[in-house]
Amino acid sequence: MRHIISVLLENESGALSRVSGLFSARGYNIESLTVAPTNDPTLSRMTIVTVGDDRKIDQIEKQLNKLVDVAALKDITVSGHLEREVVLVKIAINESLKSDLERIVKAFNGELIAVSDTQSIIEMSGSSEKVDELIKSLANIQIIEIARSGVTGLSSSEGALTV
Repeated sequence: MRHIISVLLENESGALSRVSGLFSARGYNIESLTVAPTNDPTLSRMTIVTVGDDRKIDQIEKQLNKLVDVAALKDITVSGHLEREVVLVKIAINESLKSDLERIVKAFNGELIAVSDTQSIIEMSGSSEKVDELIKSLANIQIIEIARSGVTGLSSSEGALTV
């Protein structure tokens, strides 16, 4: 099962390396990883997406909690949560594709940015599943390049992940 683990960790050099090293050393795969500072400049929020049964996820959480840099963590998939991912898709276009492209972008609440005569970039945010659907819907259009941000998310329950 897919799990999203939200981690508050010290905002210092090497913290990300130690967390990713923990996954690597134990043969766990990270499907998505985002890290950014929080409203507390001493902490960063790391959002890790990984796959595993409850036993494996419990083991990951125990190992993460042993790291000095980790201040708090929570598997937000076990409670209600909101998740988003941003995608930029550079595509080749021509006059005959413009109306189809505009229809697709509108259907996904996306936006066409950096439009030229030969290419455009689509920007869209949503769940990973919605991003996957957008990419599938572009099957008949030449995709030049894709950049995905990775998942970020918050628990929708009362309270916050705090130290």
